[in-house]
Amino acid sequence: MATNWTPDSWTQYEARQLPEYADKAALDRATAELAHYPPLVFAGEARALTADLAQVAAGKAFLLQGGDCAESFAEFHPNNIRDTFRVILQMAVVLTYASKLPVVKVGRMAGQFAKPRSANMEEVNGVSLPSYRGDIVNDIAFDAASREPDPDRMIRAYNQAAATLNLLRAFAQGGYANLHQVHAWTLDFMGRSPWAAQYQAVAERIGDALDFMAACGINPQTVPQLNGTNFYTSHEALLLPYEQAFTRRDSLTGDWYDTSAHMLWIGDRTRFEGSAHVEYLRGIGNPIGLKCGPSLEPDALLRLLDTLDPARTPGRITLITRYGHDKIEKHLPSLVRAVKREGRPVVWSCDPMHGNVVKAANGYKTRPFERILAEVRGFFAVHRAEGTHGGGIHAEMTGQNVTECTGGAVDVTEQSLADRYHTHCDPRLNAGQSIELAFLLAEMLNQEMREREKAAA
Repeated sequence: MATNWTPDSWTQYEARQLPEYADKAALDRATAELAHYPPLVFAGEARALTADLAQVAAGKAFLLQGGDCAESFAEFHPNNIRDTFRVILQMAVVLTYASKLPVVKVGRMAGQFAKPRSANMEEVNGVSLPSYRGDIVNDIAFDAASREPDPDRMIRAYNQAAATLNLLRAFAQGGYANLHQVHAWTLDFMGRSPWAAQYQAVAERIGDALDFMAACGINPQTVPQLNGTNFYTSHEALLLPYEQAFTRRDSLTGDWYDTSAHMLWIGDRTRFEGSAHVEYLRGIGNPIGLKCGPSLEPDALLRLLDTLDPARTPGRITLITRYGHDKIEKHLPSLVRAVKREGRPVVWSCDPMHGNVVKAANGYKTRPFERILAEVRGFFAVHRAEGTHGGGIHAEMTGQNVTECTGGAVDVTEQSLADRYHTHCDPRLNAGQSIELAFLLAEMLNQEMREREKAAA
């Protein structure tokens, strides 16, 4: 357990990216109510994820983390949850089949409601209002009443997260994730794109293998792992009053856990030394992610690791790099060398989304698919060169048929961005682009594995 730490000790540190609530009494009422609500996840599940991530850190598994940029109240629908879940399943099948490594599946779901902003205020046509900080804080509509931070939105976010998690658990363990369903996971709108066709070819080979196994008496009844999967949830631990309300002592160990999600991460804007977010997260037992951008120096990273993981627990820390396609090979090697030198058992994961945002000629914010792939290639190239394991991907994606990121085999153009641009915040990969990324990831992961085998020979 962390020393000199309490669930509210973060209040004595500098807290950036938190909203200013005009009615402090309403904030206290909302957080007090949430503190009496049942937890969304349990400490044992968080420990299970830490154990799974320890396998990733050891180079024996791969982390697939994906989901919405920011969940919204308006798009809350069981079909949207199902479609994102099954695209993650498809990506995991591709990665597992191609690399022969187990895939740890973590959704940016059931809690990813808060968003950091580059400015506190937003100006439109000469009118200045508080920035939209995610549906858990305020509304995206640009008027004074909508943009006022409302603490009661935390209660609505909890209820939506609980319903989402309930459905995800049912999908993961109730038969929907049965490997015999591998053909049925393809979304109708993907048609016969090159990558959809390639996925179907993989699905057919898996089906043949399952039929052979069934003939040998190995089936979902005798091997439960064939009938379901472990699926974890995660979000950025940004809105600290909400996270504090769900900080509970584990009855088995006495340790503190944040029961709002299995895994929490600290963003690039809130990981500075003396940060309230770092102070809060150092005291919980959940696995923690740490976003690493161009401004992070090796010595600062090592100090953060000393604070967040003094016991050097394998699987405790996932370092999520987010540089941009043209910066990763310049900045990442120094961090990798420092962490390797210190013997830190971390998971290295690549976020190829946040450093590759551009504005299209028609004004839409987008992410070119070729830049996303270039950053992933750079990530694996660095780890091959340094003899470390590029262990994960962190992607903003959706199962919806959106047109938000340009490029890919489906060839979303700048002109077609307006067709189905639905995001509340940042552009997401659609299902076709996500599957394409999974196949290309598998190729890079196989190359990494070959290099490791060659070095060990």
